[in-house]
Amino acid sequence: MAPGASHKPDDDYDYLFKVVLIGDSGVGKSNLLSRFTRNEFCLESKSTIGVEFATRSIQVDGKTIKAQIWDTAGQERYRAITSAYYRGAVGALLVYDITKQVTFENVERWLKELRDHADANIVIMLVGNKSDLRHLRSVHTEDAQAYCEKEHLSFIETSALESTNVESAFKRILTEIYHIVSKKALAADDNAPTPQGGTRIEIKDTPAESEKKKSGCC
Repeated sequence: MAPGASHKPDDDYDYLFKVVLIGDSGVGKSNLLSRFTRNEFCLESKSTIGVEFATRSIQVDGKTIKAQIWDTAGQERYRAITSAYYRGAVGALLVYDITKQVTFENVERWLKELRDHADANIVIMLVGNKSDLRHLRSVHTEDAQAYCEKEHLSFIETSALESTNVESAFKRILTEIYHIVSKKALAADDNAPTPQGGTRIEIKDTPAESEKKKSGCC
């Protein structure tokens, strides 16, 4: 079990949130997933083919949040798969490699795809991965932060290799989703309509009840 993971049975949770990982191939999405869910890192990891997912539960405000995290291949030939798997996602980590400028430039395209296919209220976090390779950095932190301010995204830099900020990234986005969901639930409770006099509620009759019904006002 990964550090900080819930000790409840796997099926015992208060909320289940689907989070997707997107971004170019080779930026480290699969290692972010394995580091968070299994506390593992594989230097020899190969490109993901298709889609895979893993789960982990965390505690937020005394509630057990089970994260179902989906990882998709970044290669162009798998784009048909990625567009389908956004369904039901409430959060997304959009990952780029801080040592490869082109992966940051492609963030805009990924963001457009996400906004085209995902729910309009999805919570999005931009993740600059491979922060351990400081000496090879080609994407400045300030540039990524400025982009996030413009697009209203949250931002973090991580290293799946050194396990830097991986926990923070997933916990931050899951906590933000939880707070949005719980506020919506409270608002729904507060705004629940109270039945008024004269409100008509239609209920379909069973055949037996139809035979019993008499004409006139009930």
